Amino acid sequence: MTSALVVCAPGTSAPPLSEELQAAGIHVLGACECDKLVQQALRCAPDVVVCWEPQPAQGGLFEALELLARTQPMPVLVFTADASVEGAQRALALGVAGWVVHGYAPTRLRALLQLARTRFEHEQRLRGERDEAQQRLEERKLVDRAKGILMRSHGLSEDEAFRRLRGAAMQGKLRVGRLSQHLIDAARDAEAINRAGQLRMLSQRLVALQALRLAPAPDFEAAAAQAAARQQAQRNLEHLDRTLSQATLGDLLQPLQSAWTLLERSLDAAPQLPDLGALDTAAEALLGAAERLTRALEANSALQTLSAVNLAGRQRMLGQRLLKQVLMGALLDTSEGAQALSQAAATAREFDQALQRLQQLPLSSPAIRIALDAAAREWLRMQQGVREAGHPTGRRQLALAAEALLARFEELTSDYERSAQQLFD
Repeated sequence: MTSALVVCAPGTSAPPLSEELQAAGIHVLGACECDKLVQQALRCAPDVVVCWEPQPAQGGLFEALELLARTQPMPVLVFTADASVEGAQRALALGVAGWVVHGYAPTRLRALLQLARTRFEHEQRLRGERDEAQQRLEERKLVDRAKGILMRSHGLSEDEAFRRLRGAAMQGKLRVGRLSQHLIDAARDAEAINRAGQLRMLSQRLVALQALRLAPAPDFEAAAAQAAARQQAQRNLEHLDRTLSQATLGDLLQPLQSAWTLLERSLDAAPQLPDLGALDTAAEALLGAAERLTRALEANSALQTLSAVNLAGRQRMLGQRLLKQVLMGALLDTSEGAQALSQAAATAREFDQALQRLQQLPLSSPAIRIALDAAAREWLRMQQGVREAGHPTGRRQLALAAEALLARFEELTSDYERSAQQLFD
């Protein structure tokens, strides 16, 4: 039997709905007022809700139906005296399947209930088809973005990128769209960590280049390199601010921007040796803020391989940090210079230890191992330059070795980003 829940507004001279529905062969599960509609509908789970409400806008029926539509849509048949277009439009928007104005009659009940159920099922089917079409469209967009990532990171054609996506989806028993979303998230997280890690490096690089402007190395354009580093830092900050969630990471992004503003202010002044220590203090604040953001990004991501991206990216910072510390030690005859020089040995040890960890990682492909060997050779050159930083020729060797080491680890960090997608090979 078709079951019904009866809703009647009190004091409206309602007909004996329950009795007349039962006489028409409808199983009445109960009766209630509007304020109990959703509660009773969820408890009874009727096939159709039958309402008597002459003035729905005044009796609270629309509010109850809106809550029902959000909670558990079901067929609703309303008998009313409201002949306004506005009332009918509002009812239609809330999914009311039957809106009968001045048309109540016991002999029509069964046909009207059947019509309400049929119309509700038809509209639900249309909504399902619409939602499915929308899902297919969204999946197509995700697949296109994922193909683009694979084409750029692996140098694939569009057909080959899709073949790999489809093959990996079949292997993982996932929809291609779902797998595409995983890849997009992984690429987004890896890029965010790479850019935040670059800010760590740039904080140290900018001070080292300021030192080289104060104590020039032959054939090394420190001013031009510093201008390029400032532009790169600004681009990274803008990208992170645009792509990261302010709700989730705003408390880490704001200190990062504040630290960069202070560092830029120091860089705007003409380079002077006595100001190098204050510039370094501002750079250390940026380093700390970038380090906190990078750790949070790694911790919040589901991609386990981001630790390798972060470790390789951090080597860029350590190389530039060592360059900065050695130059400050050579230039500053102050406690700040002595402290920087004393910290250089610890920085070198940290770089050595991280290099060994990278060489032992299972992600190390043949190409990555070759790149790591090349980076190790550049590291030896830089250490030799450290010992000769007291004179211009030695500073030139140190600066060039630091540049080469930085370039190697920029490439390696990108390699580790790509290695995070090896499941598509």
